[in-house]
Amino acid sequence: MSSPTQITKSKSEIPVFAIIALAIVFAVGLFVVGYDQGHIFSLVIGEQAYADLYIHELTHDMRHAAGFPCH
Repeated sequence: MSSPTQITKSKSEIPVFAIIALAIVFAVGLFVVGYDQGHIFSLVIGEQAYADLYIHELTHDMRHAAGFPCH
């Protein structure tokens, strides 16, 4: 006599919240690496951030490797 076997099917679906969160992280990262010219730190230290370009200098080589011209 054979015993019945139970087959379980796992529904592996990515939550919409996770996709939205990753899209936001990607958009912010793209802005920081590719387009920031002092905008982020200008909220904290004012107009001097546009002259110092802290994030631009920090990510300078990564910008060129990703294909963003910056000078």
